[in-house]
Amino acid sequence: MCSPELRGQLERFAKHSKFVGVRHVVHDEPDDEFMVRLDFRRGLAQPHEFGLTYDLLLFTKHLPVTAKLVAEFSTQKFVLDHLGKPRIGEKLFSPWQEAVKILAKFPNVHCILSGMVTETAWNQWKPEDFYSYLDIVFATFGSDRLMIGSDWPVCNLSGDYATVMKIVTDYIAALPAAARAKILGKNCAHFYNLKLGAETPAKSA
Repeated sequence: MCSPELRGQLERFAKHSKFVGVRHVVHDEPDDEFMVRLDFRRGLAQPHEFGLTYDLLLFTKHLPVTAKLVAEFSTQKFVLDHLGKPRIGEKLFSPWQEAVKILAKFPNVHCILSGMVTETAWNQWKPEDFYSYLDIVFATFGSDRLMIGSDWPVCNLSGDYATVMKIVTDYIAALPAAARAKILGKNCAHFYNLKLGAETPAKSA
């Protein structure tokens, strides 16, 4: 995202139908304000020109800066990966809860329901451990801006694909069928501009 050659790379890759989005592993950057650097922001101004989305892969501590970023780039479609990695193992809600509520006010931000099982004691969790966190993102983003995700293969560190997906499918079981359909596929298809039923799902790079 910080490369001076980014535009040329996007022009080349965006021609491929399976290239639908980009992301930077922000949570591995030593600078907590990495996303407000000029070179990063210069890069972030470009994906929407090619119809590409941007995945926010970060920790809770980055969320205040993220809110400033999505406000600046209001035409860019963002999705918050893994709920913004709340500290589930410590049963903490603040400051994650407050920051997520602010971020959800921006209509260009969606949220992926994934990555929860690795944010607590591996292989020692119960589905109920995550419900309070899901309550918060459902109350803030609503069923129109949420999408299920597995975080496979990383989820295998603390579970497996089927049990991880079941956390969300069980949680939403009582919702109306239309809302479930959105969370289980339609929202994702709309966000990433995918065709439902495609043989090979597109991935964010």
